Amino acid sequence: MPTSPSIMDTRRDQMFPVLEPFEIERVRRFGKVRSYDDGATLAKVGEVGPGLTIILAGQVEIVRRDELGHRTPIVTYGPGSFMGELAQLAGRPALIDAHARGPVEALIISPDRLRALLTAEAELGERIMRALILRRMGLLETGAGGPVIVGRPGNGDVLRLEGFLRRNGHPRQTLDPDTDAEAQALIERFHIDPGQLPIVLCPGGQLLRNPSEGELARCIGLVRPIDPTRIYDVAIVGAGPAGLAAAVYAGSEGLSVLVLDCRAFGGQAGASARIENYLGFPTGITGMALMARAYNQAQKFGVEMAVPDEVAGLEAEDDIAPRRVVLRLSNNERVRARSLVIASGARYRRLSIPNLEGFEGASVHYWASPLEAKLCAGQEVALVGGGNSAGQAAVYLANQAARVLLLVRGDDLAASMSRYLVDRIRGLTNVEVLARTSVTGLEGRDGMLEAIRWRRGASGEEVRRPIQHLFLFIGAEPNTDWLAESGVAVDAKGFVFTGADTSKKLRPLETSREGVVTCAQVRSSGSRPRWVKARKWLRPCMRIWPRPGAIRPFSRVPLFMRSYRDKGVATAWVYPHFNPQGECR
Repeated sequence: MPTSPSIMDTRRDQMFPVLEPFEIERVRRFGKVRSYDDGATLAKVGEVGPGLTIILAGQVEIVRRDELGHRTPIVTYGPGSFMGELAQLAGRPALIDAHARGPVEALIISPDRLRALLTAEAELGERIMRALILRRMGLLETGAGGPVIVGRPGNGDVLRLEGFLRRNGHPRQTLDPDTDAEAQALIERFHIDPGQLPIVLCPGGQLLRNPSEGELARCIGLVRPIDPTRIYDVAIVGAGPAGLAAAVYAGSEGLSVLVLDCRAFGGQAGASARIENYLGFPTGITGMALMARAYNQAQKFGVEMAVPDEVAGLEAEDDIAPRRVVLRLSNNERVRARSLVIASGARYRRLSIPNLEGFEGASVHYWASPLEAKLCAGQEVALVGGGNSAGQAAVYLANQAARVLLLVRGDDLAASMSRYLVDRIRGLTNVEVLARTSVTGLEGRDGMLEAIRWRRGASGEEVRRPIQHLFLFIGAEPNTDWLAESGVAVDAKGFVFTGADTSKKLRPLETSREGVVTCAQVRSSGSRPRWVKARKWLRPCMRIWPRPGAIRPFSRVPLFMRSYRDKGVATAWVYPHFNPQGECR
């Protein structure tokens, strides 16, 4: 079977550009020159490096290490080349090893100075940023530098860990203990009982036994402790489209921004197999690719990412200093900020079936990614839902599955799905739409689904079908439980009251609590009109003081927030008003 060409082959010149002498002179002011002896280590997998490294003299060899410690050369850098990828943009652990071949002189640019370079030198910064992104894509292709998961394909915990790393754009390798000699070698080396699988070997050598996402994230350096004394200008809860958009615009205006999300960046949009009606992408784009661009763009402007870090609550106003918000995290850390943007989106809605939870992860799925498509290749699968997400998933799975049964409660897909998707589904011979159909039961054992029962039409006839994979796209519920007792008013369903829906005279995106704003997907229905584009003057950062030495106050910061569920668009502008003492009124 033919394989796709590697990105190393198709885009090598863009991955490994060589800077001209005059370009190096332009960026010297951003770094410091260091010298290395022959054989010296410039970067080591699992350890945080000094930043972007531009080679001035000598050569540096870049190698990848596999799970057994074997080394494979990737590239050798000479004068004018630079070493680094996206980890260096955020100050995270390196994913490759780098050693000097002979004496080396290099210009070291720390992560904060690298971000300054990317914004100050637009044309050169574009070339560097593109190279960093492409290098990460190359590492994702091979899994180099990431953790090694040892477990059987299709196991629920293996899929959970694989999905977590994929959604966070982190390399990984998965080894099957039944077929991979390397997996057997690792099991014997660490004396692992088969019942303890899956295990994860982190790049730094640590061994985890069926870890949680948080434990794995800490092991590979995705999350770090948050400074309890620091006060951010803006804290954003949720790293979906709205949260990342808010982060990009706030960060580009010089605000200090922290984004928190309990699982991964991208939200529900990041799980979309393909988005074709998003402005600017006529050929379509995967949700993951779109959200990865936003995530990298936010980091370019200095936005800090705490992903995954779960927010457990927003402390009440009476418990904290005035003009502050304090977030309590599930690990008992505290985040302090002058303002808060609620972009926590929604949780996937689940079927009301007693044994559903036992099949989640291995057989019941809430998104359709390459991992799930590989699992159900050549099989018949069932998909429940009638919205655009369900339609996109059905089209995507039809390329892998033998047959896709699309179960909808309504009479016609056109009532809830975009026309282009309806037409495409009708043209697929291996997709069957079952209208007025509801799932009534699941059968299986040991977490593996064996059959699905559903009831069709007015007759109420129950049908049983041997199916091993069920996909659910039946909407979502607001993810706002963490706002309990915070002073932010919500309706009976958990949606946040904003603007005129509150008892105060507030602007459209302001909540009942000062300094806290929200965006479309978690707003109460009275403030979420469909197909609306609203431009309102808003002050979400209501108590921001300009930092000492600031040239000007923080002026208009556009927060472009798009709601995929409502197909609505809201644009908010931050326009703080300062008194003569420099205080934001």
